[in-house]
Amino acid sequence: MSVVFACLDADSLGGVQQVTHTLAQGLAGRGHEVHVIGLHRSTAPFRYVDRPLYHHHVISRRPMDTTGRLARRRADRKLKELLETIRPGYAVMTSPSAVARMAGLLPQAFRPIGQYHGSYDHARDCWHLASIRKHYPQLDQAVFLSEDDAWQFSENALLPNAWSLPNPLATWPEQTSALDSPRVLGVGRLEGVKRFDRLITAFARSGAPPPWELHLIGDGGELTRLREHAVREGVGDRVVFRGRVPAARMPGEYLAASVLGLTSDHEGLPVVLLESAAHGVPAVAFDVSGGVRSAGPVAVPPGDVTAFAAALGRLIHSTEERRRSGADARARAGAFRLDLVLDRWESMFAHMSR
Repeated sequence: MSVVFACLDADSLGGVQQVTHTLAQGLAGRGHEVHVIGLHRSTAPFRYVDRPLYHHHVISRRPMDTTGRLARRRADRKLKELLETIRPGYAVMTSPSAVARMAGLLPQAFRPIGQYHGSYDHARDCWHLASIRKHYPQLDQAVFLSEDDAWQFSENALLPNAWSLPNPLATWPEQTSALDSPRVLGVGRLEGVKRFDRLITAFARSGAPPPWELHLIGDGGELTRLREHAVREGVGDRVVFRGRVPAARMPGEYLAASVLGLTSDHEGLPVVLLESAAHGVPAVAFDVSGGVRSAGPVAVPPGDVTAFAAALGRLIHSTEERRRSGADARARAGAFRLDLVLDRWESMFAHMSR
């Protein structure tokens, strides 16, 4: 069968893109014909898979914010022509925007599936829930990241077709962190939604003594503000901004860390939590979704920086607590191994074909 994954932008640095390429490579490795389609060009492409077994397409060479009506019509025509060359199968649209854009363009030979990579609580607080209510009931399947979120969408968005499929781990590491390095790790785009200012504040209030440092991996528009914030919090010399790190080097970063911190305003099921857990690294995170809880971090109330700092401090000051929490996280992470998640995708395809 063929499987098409469609993203507004398939190649930027982000969780949706990382999961899309991981699933595409895994399904292609099982013999399926797989296509990843980016509806727009990324302004800063990131390479997720060195030797892709799947087909990769970019429809519009324009970034998302620069497309006028004429360019949109041309892109829609190009997309329809591409889809007509792909044999019948399943079309996975990875966001509400992708569903709204593509649902009317799919050939009848495709079974439409709408993914949502956020939580129900986040969807409820923005335009996503209204879009999901409008477009997802007409799809063959609506896919969410946790059983808790699938249930909430089913009940509150009146979706009869809700299904739960978690994000996968691209690889399973045999080596785990020794948890003896004085390093807290934060990974993600340096943008407002990730709230790295809270992580910096929590690190400053955790009582972490030198030589403990906070290493932030990622880039974005908040870099200068975050540097200034670290200085104001009195840890300017112990917050290290690492910039982008290639995907192939990330295992080494987890092995060199003893704790991971996640302070986002909202998350679905962040891959960074799964990757750190697989390396035996304990994490502290705000309890913002069922997906976050399923990954097994030390969860504290959303936005409560004082509680976050206290939890972070307990892990920093106790090697025994780090090892216990890290072992628990790794045990949970086993459920997200790629082969197991691919089995669940194929089971859903089989369910849809019956």
